[in-house]
Amino acid sequence: MKGLSYSMLRAVCALVIGLVLVLFPDQASNYFVITIGIVFLIPSLISLIGYMAQKKEVRRRFPIEGVGSLLFGLWLVIMPDFFANLLTLVLGFVLLMGGVHQLASLMAARRWMVVPTGYYVVPSLILLAGIVALLNPGGVQRTAFIIIGVSSMVYAVSDLLNWFTFTRRRPKPVVESDDLKEAAQKAAIEIEDAQIVE
Repeated sequence: MKGLSYSMLRAVCALVIGLVLVLFPDQASNYFVITIGIVFLIPSLISLIGYMAQKKEVRRRFPIEGVGSLLFGLWLVIMPDFFANLLTLVLGFVLLMGGVHQLASLMAARRWMVVPTGYYVVPSLILLAGIVALLNPGGVQRTAFIIIGVSSMVYAVSDLLNWFTFTRRRPKPVVESDDLKEAAQKAAIEIEDAQIVE
């Protein structure tokens, strides 16, 4: 169940990111950078407000990390265009790692079942899209975001398909402890005794 929830969360995140990138490729880079800036701002503000709310006698050291996080978050929010190419690189790297992860999962699944060659096509395309985004981040940003968005959605669907097809069929490891062996032997002896009595 834990594997399912992690796969579902990963697939849903990839699907949402993909939809946003495909539907709003021009604004996506700025909105993503602003969102990341807000993610940096919120915990830094909480740490600074918590520090100021403490009494002077109880205060610990000043949260320098909070100030750094606050300044970086403000920089991201105020100048999102500056980080747009960097974001393309990051998303390209994420796709690259997603493709590698899926290929590795399929190769691991070959240990317990036959994996048809067709299953390798989508992860290879995702890997290729990540490489293209990394090699040409500033070229045509709109096209790069659409490619990354489509690849993210394909990754989400493909990841769920792989989970339903292969991961659920993984054989469970058999753990035999000494206590379990003893219990099995006692049960076998009891069954033999019962048959003799009959």
